Amino acid sequence: MYPAGLSAARLATLTHALQGYVERSEVAGVVSLVWRHGEIGYFEALGSRDENARLPMERDTLFRIASMTKPVTSAAILMLIEEDRLAFDTPVSLWLPELAAPRVLRDPNGPLDQTDPVKAPLTVLDLLTHRAGFAYHFTATGPLAKAYAAAFNGIEAHGGSNAWLERIAALPLMFQPGTRWHYGIATDILGVLIERVSGMSLGEFFRTRIFEPLGMRDTAFWVPDAQLARLATAYAVEPGTRQRVVEDHPSRSRWANAERFQSGGGGLVSTAQDYLQFAQLLLGRGRVGATRLLSHRSVDLMRTNFLSRDQRRVPAFGQILWAGQGFGLGLSIVDDPAQQLAHGYRSMGSFGWPGAYGTSWFADPVENMIGLMLIQRRSIEAFPMAVDFERRVYDSIDD
Repeated sequence: MYPAGLSAARLATLTHALQGYVERSEVAGVVSLVWRHGEIGYFEALGSRDENARLPMERDTLFRIASMTKPVTSAAILMLIEEDRLAFDTPVSLWLPELAAPRVLRDPNGPLDQTDPVKAPLTVLDLLTHRAGFAYHFTATGPLAKAYAAAFNGIEAHGGSNAWLERIAALPLMFQPGTRWHYGIATDILGVLIERVSGMSLGEFFRTRIFEPLGMRDTAFWVPDAQLARLATAYAVEPGTRQRVVEDHPSRSRWANAERFQSGGGGLVSTAQDYLQFAQLLLGRGRVGATRLLSHRSVDLMRTNFLSRDQRRVPAFGQILWAGQGFGLGLSIVDDPAQQLAHGYRSMGSFGWPGAYGTSWFADPVENMIGLMLIQRRSIEAFPMAVDFERRVYDSIDD
């Protein structure tokens, strides 16, 4: 038996399965970690962080964690709510006047000039729950998709947060605020909101209020030159050939630019050990060891489904995503494990949120367990590796 009540033989099966993805060249490498009952029971680095240079994956390799940034931004908003600087029902136009009078498309696929006024003001809660009517270029349709792509210049925003928000505010919403869940840039807007309320850059707020108190030394919006050698190469998958191609290389990485847009929705770089600290904060209901950053109640709300029954019936990413899980404040939460099997093996009340480069994590209050699997493989289609990882982690429990 390994530490943390895990079976050594079954963990070897997990390692073999993950190694298979490397040997089939589906990923260049992977770092995976399992924490349970207060100790790390599994921590493996397999494959390469850069295939061409034959550099091995290491436990402290840096990963672009993409939308795993969103729970961090959501936690920061809750810190401001606890300080009475915001409230869930605060109209965001109080701090973001650019969003005082957004227009809403009459038809989500239709022309950008056929719009109606909003029926209710945008609130902090609308943004936290992705019910504000915003999209991404890959979740929008019709002319709006092209407008989003232009506003982001593809996948990377340019300029400071104020200029970015002006560009976004000029676009109509897809849906009336509060009416449905739709994945988009809502958490990026929360990042701008944090800057306005706190008077700090988002990176500085994260560093001083979250990362330093938790000992997260390697998590930031950019990677200094001295640390670039630790950054894994990021790959994209070509739709036709399904071959991996280099998308972001450390030698010319967008993440090497200290002036890059600080995306609250997807901009952070981190390590397995660092993100474990943040996951422990949420599993520990706002506290890691002697360090409390959030109240029990705030974290409980993050881990509570906010979607109505009708909102959960609407497909997301082309599938019925919300049959066995709901969405809270920046997190998905399993509330019907039997309906959730296609997406993972998690217990009732488990939560997490993955990233577009294939990074994923979950925290399970029933098993007092956290699992992290970090890769750098951006692709539109579903990739089974994270679900495979979770199933084998749960199969390894042996106490």
